[in-house]
Amino acid sequence: MGKKALWWCLVLTCLLVPLAGDGLKMNLNNYCESWRMNVELHNIRDFQVVPEECIEYIGKYVTSTQYKVDSQMATEECLVYLSTSCNLKRDGLDAWIFDIDDTLLSTLPYYEDNLHGGRKVSMTSLEEWMKKGNAPALDHSLKLYNELKSKGVQIFLVTSRREHLRSATIDNLVKVGYYGWTKIIFRDPANELVSVKKYKSDVRKQIIKDGYRIWGILGDQYSSIEGIPSPERAFKLPNPMYYVA
Repeated sequence: MGKKALWWCLVLTCLLVPLAGDGLKMNLNNYCESWRMNVELHNIRDFQVVPEECIEYIGKYVTSTQYKVDSQMATEECLVYLSTSCNLKRDGLDAWIFDIDDTLLSTLPYYEDNLHGGRKVSMTSLEEWMKKGNAPALDHSLKLYNELKSKGVQIFLVTSRREHLRSATIDNLVKVGYYGWTKIIFRDPANELVSVKKYKSDVRKQIIKDGYRIWGILGDQYSSIEGIPSPERAFKLPNPMYYVA
């Protein structure tokens, strides 16, 4: 028996034995669903790649109806919050922040060629793909975006994409239906060495300093929605393919 086959036997044996104390049995699907769920709960952090034994499971999830339904529910909760809890002043200072990748635009076509996060990707290859400007819109995010715009909310796009991708990103956004934002902010060389969380927190500080009220943030990474100052509400879209700190 080869080393890889032996490793798989050990993994499956561990997964199929009863968990200590309660007699609960766990199969590989249970394990991978638990892994995915704990990524979303932010219990699992800083992972570099999807575990090898869960690559197929994660690939099926991000291309499934369930992934679309999970994303739809997140954006619908944004709309519920907007209609029931936001006392919009409609004075041009009500604001909402969106991340871009896997929030407005989907990188799934790129990650499909990289084992849905099972293979560590290089920033160079990812940026080359981004430069082509072919990322599709996330339909439910586009609906939320347009609803916010119709209510006079000022939309800020805060991305961890670097400044040299500005032109390609804007062209891509407009091509798939996003337009009319107040400001789009990219990482410049001065803040490339700080964490994404600090970079995005600093951007929020400036938006508030400029007089805006940030009612909400939608992003697919905790680094997009955590940190001080915090918005009134933060909403997270599912993304088990990669982790950005």
